[in-house]
Amino acid sequence: MNTQTSRELIAAVVATADTLLHEGRRLLQPLGLTVAQYNVLTVLALAPDGAGLSQRELSDELVVDRSNVTGLLDRMAKAGWVRRADDDDDRRIYRVRLTPEGRRLWEKADPLYNAGVTRVTATITARQTQDTLAVLGRIAAAARWDNFNEEKP
Repeated sequence: MNTQTSRELIAAVVATADTLLHEGRRLLQPLGLTVAQYNVLTVLALAPDGAGLSQRELSDELVVDRSNVTGLLDRMAKAGWVRRADDDDDRRIYRVRLTPEGRRLWEKADPLYNAGVTRVTATITARQTQDTLAVLGRIAAAARWDNFNEEKP
């Protein structure tokens, strides 16, 4: 693929991501949620066995820096949506869990989000979805610095 076409592809991926993020904000704002907060609620709501997640596990799942998760969780705890509790086996770790209020908020937000996803992907076939996921996975893998022979910036 030539350089110009490659640049157009990356620009289209970034523009699509920006559009999806903007629309996600618009969708969740009436509930008082940010996209990042919705993502935290979703990860916690879908976590197995109700044991909660450590902040490290949460940041790994969300693919964000732990320092960003700390501030986000502080705000969500203040709103009453999540709570931190000591880990039974390791006193250095806090387990993050949804509160009942956080679960109720997620139960309102999730159907709205799912309806938006369904609307956005309605014209795409299952095969196109699989192909797109594969291509995006390859782009993400190739974009990681450890795949370059050059020094990191």
